[in-house]
Amino acid sequence: PPPALPDMPPVFVLRRRVPTIGAALLLPLLLLRPGRAWTPSPVASSSRLRTSARTLPILAPRRTSSLEAAPDLSLSLSLSSLSSLSSLTSMSQEQGEALAGPFFGLSLFPYLAFLYFLDVPENRCPKGVTVGFATCLLFVFLTIPAAIAAKVLFGVSLADCDWLHGSAESLLTVTNLVTVVAFRQALRNAEGGNFDVGSYGPMVKLVAGLTSLAGLTALVPAVAGAGVHAPYLGGVLDLPPDAVTWGRPEPENALTVACWIIHWTSLVEFLVAMGFAWRWADAVGNPRWKGITWGLLPLHSSGITACTYHLFYNGLPL
Repeated sequence: PPPALPDMPPVFVLRRRVPTIGAALLLPLLLLRPGRAWTPSPVASSSRLRTSARTLPILAPRRTSSLEAAPDLSLSLSLSSLSSLSSLTSMSQEQGEALAGPFFGLSLFPYLAFLYFLDVPENRCPKGVTVGFATCLLFVFLTIPAAIAAKVLFGVSLADCDWLHGSAESLLTVTNLVTVVAFRQALRNAEGGNFDVGSYGPMVKLVAGLTSLAGLTALVPAVAGAGVHAPYLGGVLDLPPDAVTWGRPEPENALTVACWIIHWTSLVEFLVAMGFAWRWADAVGNPRWKGITWGLLPLHSSGITACTYHLFYNGLPL
């Protein structure tokens, strides 16, 4: 059995409050749903009216209360929400990128807080896992110059320049791979009774080597003067166009097979890391680690959203 845990400080990033968060997310939907007025059955209405005609005086019309007007207000809010959704789906790619920029920058601060609390000794996070999650910042910072290069040199977004896109996305694959490897090593050690969280060194070296390799996949085409739609890795895994499109060629900005493999690999690795976080909770006797799995679920959803965007040739404002 693992050694006894000390008193857990109230600083763990993702506490077990999923029901509370879920209720907070569902509340706006309940408030915005259209109201439905109650309508009595015809039989009950006619019987009630005959009785009222004999025993009750005629009543003057009364004003509609604010509570009775609530369904109309709820319907108005729902229509307003649909109008906002329509404006989002009709925005141009440039507007979408401009909107994503501020959110992209603001997301840095909560992620830094996540890394800080993740490394609190009482949480028993393997050091290699911390390196893996921190490598995501390397992916972010190196993707920014790649996106600028695609826009300045070719006038397109990063997703439309396959060789730059694949090289940048491979850094996210490195992030998830390092996280998975570190988790797997920690779980193997825990199965043998060793609950040491290890050191940063081995995973830092792995990140350095894989990042250098990813950099070469962008540097070589850049030196060779690659064009805007040059395929990632020279299109080494691509099939003949007629074999997969039945004579209907894809747009020039379609992802190559190698670039698709990079994307799907990232998704699979992330799912494995989520499962390892769940198992780590049982290994160290700290159920709060399972909250990490739940917390990573929206991040995995964002990866699925990106793949959906590419599946439709980067034409949807997702």
